[in-house]
Amino acid sequence: MKNLKGDMKRDNNKGRVVVSWTGGKDGCFACYKAISEGNFDVAYLLNFRDMKRSGSHEINPELLSAQSQAIEIPILHIDFMSYEEEFKKVIRNLKLKLKENDAGIEGAVFGHIETHKNLVDRICSDLDIELILPLWNRDPEQIITDFIDAGFEAIVVSAKADLLGKEWLGRKIDKEFVSDLRSFHNGLDLCGEFGEYHTFVIDGPMFKNQIRIVESEKILKNGYWFLDISGYEIEGK
Repeated sequence: MKNLKGDMKRDNNKGRVVVSWTGGKDGCFACYKAISEGNFDVAYLLNFRDMKRSGSHEINPELLSAQSQAIEIPILHIDFMSYEEEFKKVIRNLKLKLKENDAGIEGAVFGHIETHKNLVDRICSDLDIELILPLWNRDPEQIITDFIDAGFEAIVVSAKADLLGKEWLGRKIDKEFVSDLRSFHNGLDLCGEFGEYHTFVIDGPMFKNQIRIVESEKILKNGYWFLDISGYEIEGK
């Protein structure tokens, strides 16, 4: 892995990359940093859904498509039994597709902070593409502060039920949220890196339009509180 602010920059042509996408703040912020600091051109957002189980990242694919529309970067929805094998298959297919235009996939962006590096390192090495981890090993409080200061807006859409109650659902990720989360449980990771909570980004500097949530309900499923969003609108800024 290379340093995003150093030798990864290209003076002339932008490298074409994909971004691993769940709709949450970390992947979105990593995408933003890859574009703004890494001089990369994002070809696709890739959303992988585990067919074997659900978890904190479970979200209606329509909402992710709404993000794609608001950001104006196309998204691919992929169901998988094996994340590693399906990721490799998708990238190989995209390489063939985009190579016809002399612009293949050169790298993959992930929003990981402390976990899964060995997996994505192996995947990218096998595919002979660059692994891009803009948030890796950075301080969680600094990441979430930078995310807020950059002008992103996100809300909590899931929370691990044995750690956080349903009252956290729908809360905006702002400095008050960070303070309240720290006060509530000092042992929780502020970015939710270990599944404490998951977010959905509704606006930010990458967004050409913004998403407004108009209807939702709070449900308990598989040990997580979920904000089940049934109504939304894409609005101009």
